[in-house]
Amino acid sequence: MTNTNPKMGTKAVWAGEKDYLVHGATQVPVVLSVAYGYDDMDEWYDVAIGKKKGHIYGRNTNPTVQAFEDKIKILEGAEAATSFSTGMAAISNTLSTFLVPGDRIVSIKDTYGGTNKIFTEFLPRQEIEVALCETGNHDQIEREVAKGCKILYLETPTNPTVKITDIELMAKAGRAAGALVVVDNTFATPMNQNPLSLGADLVIHSATKFLGGHADALGGVVCGSKELVEKIYHFREINGATMDPMAAYLILRGMKTLHLRVRQQCENAMTLAKYLQTKEIVEAVYYPGLETHPHHDVAKKQMKNFGGMLSFAVKGGVDTVRDLLPKLQYANRAANLGAVETTVGPARTTSHVECTPEERAAMGIPEGLIRISCGIEEIEDIIADFEQAFNHVESILKVN
Repeated sequence: MTNTNPKMGTKAVWAGEKDYLVHGATQVPVVLSVAYGYDDMDEWYDVAIGKKKGHIYGRNTNPTVQAFEDKIKILEGAEAATSFSTGMAAISNTLSTFLVPGDRIVSIKDTYGGTNKIFTEFLPRQEIEVALCETGNHDQIEREVAKGCKILYLETPTNPTVKITDIELMAKAGRAAGALVVVDNTFATPMNQNPLSLGADLVIHSATKFLGGHADALGGVVCGSKELVEKIYHFREINGATMDPMAAYLILRGMKTLHLRVRQQCENAMTLAKYLQTKEIVEAVYYPGLETHPHHDVAKKQMKNFGGMLSFAVKGGVDTVRDLLPKLQYANRAANLGAVETTVGPARTTSHVECTPEERAAMGIPEGLIRISCGIEEIEDIIADFEQAFNHVESILKVN
């Protein structure tokens, strides 16, 4: 009997690849050709206008890239997907597709720093009204949406304070107001959360992060209905933020282990979060898997697991961060996340480097906040590493 509904881990390995295998290969090839030739002029025309399947030019489509798009659309339960050169390209192209001067967008204050800059700097000068609400204040979001908006844009969990928004509740509010509901699902991944099944219209990923998982390829993707994705694709094919075929291959390869990586990263994050709660120098730990998290119940309702991202704030602010992070042996101090290696960094040099200290403070991001992207290492080694780093900082504080 044929299994027509495999589990997510099996889909991550097999989905979307069969149609792109050639010459008996078991792996999707990297197709680097910019152009695709046709002897039959009528066939060429039919492909060019989309009447027949095929490719004509690399800025538009590419077989390797399309294999990646097919895999992620299956994992997200979408009709279609289109990809981009980066995650920010996915976000900016999606917003630019649907917003025109005079429109209004509602979102939350805790979005990724680059997204926040679009809301606070770029959209207003295009005469697009932006209303930013307190993350988790669903009543406030509903009131702003009810005033009318073209797009309701959510990010959950947020970067870097991992706050949670109730997607199902907000999607109902958005649709009642006739708004498109867009959700950035980068932190959760399709292994832990599927916004489309909760009522969202579009789901966005920075494929650079957990999807690729190895910090070696840039990419972004948007999934949703065929009608909406075709509009975004048209904007992207003209404006040119195309995913590179080699990046598509690397992300495809990374996605084959997505379920294994994310499972381990979630386990590591939960264990590390509980450990950090025991440290006197730690002022606060932000992880939706903790019962102390203000949005734990919502996360438990809409997520299969709580993700590999957490953050914590330390006493002493930036000075403590300067002393603590360089002592870590098994953590990259870098502006990235979702990789197999644990990665750490303060928001002031990672997620919100574009923002001023005052802007970060307004978003509830302390200067002493450290973001952690848990890797797949043995968690005992990671905790021991943090323990020796904390011991180093505490020895400095005693001397001073």
